[in-house]
Amino acid sequence: MANSAPIEIMPAGNTLGEGILWDSRRQVLWWTDIQRRRLHRHDWKTRTTQILDTPERVGSFGLVAGSEQVIAAFESGIALYDPYSEHVSWLARPEAEVAGVRFNDGRVDRRGRFWCGTMVEEPGSAVRGNLYCVDSTGQARSRVQGVLISNSLCMSPDGGHLYFADSPTRTINEYQVVEPEGALGPPRVFAQTPDGSVPDGATVDEDGCVWSAHWGGARVVRYTPDGRVDRTLEVPATQPSCVCFGGPQLDLLFVTSARENLAAATLQLEPHAGDVFVYRTGVKGLPEPEYRT
Repeated sequence: MANSAPIEIMPAGNTLGEGILWDSRRQVLWWTDIQRRRLHRHDWKTRTTQILDTPERVGSFGLVAGSEQVIAAFESGIALYDPYSEHVSWLARPEAEVAGVRFNDGRVDRRGRFWCGTMVEEPGSAVRGNLYCVDSTGQARSRVQGVLISNSLCMSPDGGHLYFADSPTRTINEYQVVEPEGALGPPRVFAQTPDGSVPDGATVDEDGCVWSAHWGGARVVRYTPDGRVDRTLEVPATQPSCVCFGGPQLDLLFVTSARENLAAATLQLEPHAGDVFVYRTGVKGLPEPEYRT
């Protein structure tokens, strides 16, 4: 079922908009433009956007409990980061010496841990990435190995299941989270995307349904907890990249997008590629968890 057009398009012109999340504590929408090394901070009350430069590319980030810092998956590792002073406190850099690999997607889970994964940037490289779980001490433990492009990280409402995709496989897997150590059970195929659509960023709503941005497919798809396609949102950009629920009532769906690698002719047809699209879906999301040190 196709849904209505976005109710608003927020101009951003991002090269690679990603990692969007809603900060309920401050009523602020955050996202990253990875390739331009920028964080965007949109104040919902004043409807103004501040652009903050970062010392490295930021693939993803999470909020930190009781702090103005964020936990950031920089290209070379994971750190606590103050986006205003640009102070970096490194927690873990497990692949800093591996050429052609950078951190990509990430999200804080319901227990306050930060999950983030790496991706391979050099085509044809034999190197592979990992999915890591970062605990309150800052220790990063590899939970999934042999990854090409980490994406689609999100958790069920009770925190008992984790969703994760190695994007080139076009498969979103579901894992049971084994507590208290946050280990993962064996993967179960949750959803397979069609040819030309790559699973990118994802989020979970209050009903436990997964909303997945389909890079290359110009759509966002809602999957029921059993993996059935429930709804499709058409996006006026070929490369939607990440999604989150936000707004004061958590009833707005925000979708980032990218202009990266699009031909000039395609950009003429997609003048809003790189902008942020806002949808009213009739569904509410969940508050974004915060990393706990």
